[in-house]
Parts: sequence; structure tokens; C-alpha cells
Amino acid sequence: MRVMMIGDVVGRAGCERVRQYLPSFKRKEGIDFVIANGENSAEGNGILPHSAKELLDSGCDVLTTGNHALRRREIYDYLESTPCVIRPYNYDKGAPGGGMYFIDHPPFSVCVINLQGTVYLDGIRNPFDAVDEALEGVRTPHIILDFHAEATSEKLCMGHYLDGRVSLVAGTHTHVPTADARILPGGTGYVTDLGMCGGRNSVLGVKKELALHRMRTHLPTRFENDPEDVVINAIVAEIDNNSGKTTKIYRVDI
Repeated sequence: MRVMMIGDVVGRAGCERVRQYLPSFKRKEGIDFVIANGENSAEGNGILPHSAKELLDSGCDVLTTGNHALRRREIYDYLESTPCVIRPYNYDKGAPGGGMYFIDHPPFSVCVINLQGTVYLDGIRNPFDAVDEALEGVRTPHIILDFHAEATSEKLCMGHYLDGRVSLVAGTHTHVPTADARILPGGTGYVTDLGMCGGRNSVLGVKKELALHRMRTHLPTRFENDPEDVVINAIVAEIDNNSGKTTKIYRVDI
């Protein structure tokens, strides 16, 4: 099974780039399953029904999110009615939507789990305890985790904690791709951060002059996304159909 995971999709331009490139890339590379982080796919931030639908219509099978998942109230009903768009599992159990998604995708089945870290982010439920709870009822060896976290140390700890228990652990949130894609000793594929689908010459997808103004002055600044020269940062992993272990993983930067 060949799985592609795409980093945080930023705004309208990011959605458009995925629409342009993903269908042909899937055919060319024989991709079976695509996961994208859509928590910034709406203009501004957050995710809206129309941005989620555009990514799904472009060939994504599951959308994960993170700390901006519930920023826009318009997404609440959509999360309830569209189980393949998930928010972090360790949110309060009363939050709209679900934190994991199971899909029977012949000839294999896949479970996708979304978690949010707690280091330098909101103090929500412990992600390590939460993932143990989530894994209790899973009956497929093909388990993929999007760990939306700020600290590289927390992401690395999660990778080692789940090594041999899940197929793939990919970090999101920082919008900066890391060069450490590898297979851990127990057979779990791992990368600290996928990166983003956003403007190459931006600051995390935001127009650089606006980000610079905020950094230099510390004054409130209305951010706008950079629509130019949009790059797709992703990884592709090959997962054994029987064991669920990752046998190959590599970066893709389009």
C-alpha cells in the first residue's frame, strides 16, 4: 500500500495547487491512499466546508486538522456529517466530529488517527494516554497518525512511543518540512514535520512582508496568505499489506 501524506494546506492557493497536481501524481506514482492536513485550508485560518470539499474532490481520502480545527463554527455540522474529516482525538469528548477514521479500502483497511500535542499549545488531554485509548479498538495493522504538535521533542517521543504499534507517524503544524523521514526500529515510518502546501517565498504561508512587520513591530497585523509559487510538501510511504509495517518512506516536494 502506497500512502501519501500532505502537510498543512494553506488557503485558497494551497487547495488549488492540490487540485492541480494530486490527481496526476496519484496515477503516476500508484498512490493508494492520501491524507492531507486541512486545518488552514480556509482563507485566514481554520477549515470550512467548501475548502474541505475541494480537497476531498481533488483526491484526498482523509483530512486531518489541529489547533485551528474548530476556529470556524461553520465547520461544526460538517465534521459531524463527514467522518473522513477529523479533528484531534484528544479534544474534549463533547467537541464536534471525531478524532479517528476507519476506512475499508480493498484490498486493505486503514485507520487514521489525529492527535494534538500539548507542549507550547493548549492544555488539552494528554496525547499519549489518548492514543492508547484510541488504539484499543483498532483491528487493522494499517494505522496512520497525524500528530499536530509544536515541539520536535514531543513528536519524536510520540514516534518512539508508537514504534511497532502503528504503521506511520507524521508530524504537522510548523509548516516547515524536516529532513528526518525514516523507519524506526520497530517498523513504524516517521517524519517530524511534513511541511505545508503554501507559498515558497512566504513565512509559513503568510505574505512575508506582513509577517516581518509583525515580528519587527509587535503590532497587530492582519495576515494574508501568499498565493505565489506554491509548493506541496509531502511524504510517500510504502506499507506492507500484511504486517502494516512501513518498508519505504521518502519526501516529496512538488
